[in-house]
Amino acid sequence: MARMSMIEAIRSAHHVAMERDADVVVMGEDVGFFGGVFRCTAGLQKTFGVERCFDTPISELGIIGTAVGMAAYGLKPVVEIQFADYMYPGYDQLVSEAARLRYRSAGEFTCPMVVRMPTGGGIFGAQTHSQSPEALFTHVAGLKTVVPSNPRDAKGLLLAAIADPDPVVFLEPKRLYNGPFDGHFDQPSTSWSKHPLGEVDEGYFEVPLSKARIAREGTKITLLTYGTMVHVALAAVEESGADVEVIDLRTLLPLDTETVFASVAKTGRCIVLHEATLTSGYGAELAALIQAECFYQLESPILRVAGWDTPYPHAQEWDYFPGPKRVRQAIEKILEV
Repeated sequence: MARMSMIEAIRSAHHVAMERDADVVVMGEDVGFFGGVFRCTAGLQKTFGVERCFDTPISELGIIGTAVGMAAYGLKPVVEIQFADYMYPGYDQLVSEAARLRYRSAGEFTCPMVVRMPTGGGIFGAQTHSQSPEALFTHVAGLKTVVPSNPRDAKGLLLAAIADPDPVVFLEPKRLYNGPFDGHFDQPSTSWSKHPLGEVDEGYFEVPLSKARIAREGTKITLLTYGTMVHVALAAVEESGADVEVIDLRTLLPLDTETVFASVAKTGRCIVLHEATLTSGYGAELAALIQAECFYQLESPILRVAGWDTPYPHAQEWDYFPGPKRVRQAIEKILEV
C-alpha cells in the first residue's frame, strides 16, 4: 500500500495495466513526451516506448476514430482527451462507432477502449475547460460511464475499465487531482482541509464497474452523488448534523440500482447532487428511477441540487457549483416535509 493522490493513482493504473498486457496502449495529445497536461501519463513513454505511449495530432475526431480501429483489431487503447470540453469533435466517433460496434457486428467485433477526460470546475478554467458533460455519455447505449471520487477508486475503476470488453468513458474530477482544497466555498469546513490522498494498493486490483459505495451510513435521507460532490456532501452532512446516508455512485452507467433503491426505501427521502447543470442532467434520470421504483416508500419529493442552467461562469465559478451551504439548505428543506 502507498499514499497516492488521484493523479498518482491513475498513473499507477496505467503502469500496472501496461506491464500486465502488451495490448494496452496509451495515446492522446501530449501524453507521451510531456506526460499529459495533468501529468497522469508521466514516465509511460520512457518505460514502455513510443509505440505503446504516443502523442497524437490535435484532432479529437481523429484520436477517437483511430482508437476504435485499434480496439476492433485486438488492441486496448487508453485515450486521454485533455479536457472533457474538447470531446465534442470526437463525440460522433464515440457514439456512432465505438458504442455501437458490438451491436452492428452482431458480436463479431468489440471495442475495448477507455476514454479518459478531466471533468468539472475548480481551476478557473472558464467555459472551455470546466464542463461536466456526463449526461451526454450516459444517454448512449453501449457506453459505460465512470466518475471516481478518491485515489483508490480511481486506480481500481480504471483497471476495471481497461479490462472491460466494451468502451468506457472515464471522467476524472480536476478538483480531486492534487489538492488540498483551498476552502473557496460558501461555508468552509474543516473537512476541506484534508488532503485527498488515499491508501492505494501498488499492484493490480479492480473496483467493479457496477457497484456503488456507501460513503456514510444514515437513516433519514439518501444523498446520491459522485466525483467531487461526494466530498461536498460529506462536508455538508457533517455541518448539518443530520442523519444522512451518502452514496458515491462511482459508475453512472451501469448504475447500482440495488444499493440506490435499498437506501431510498430505508430513508424515505432522497437528494440528488451533481456539479453539472440542472436541466436534463444525470440527476433527472436518478430522480425518475427512484420515483418509479420507490414511490410508495417516499416521504417527500425528491430534491436536486446542481449547477446553474447557464454557460460556465468564470468569475462566479465557486457559486456556480453546489457547495456545502446549498446542500445543507436542501437537507433542511427535505426534512421539513
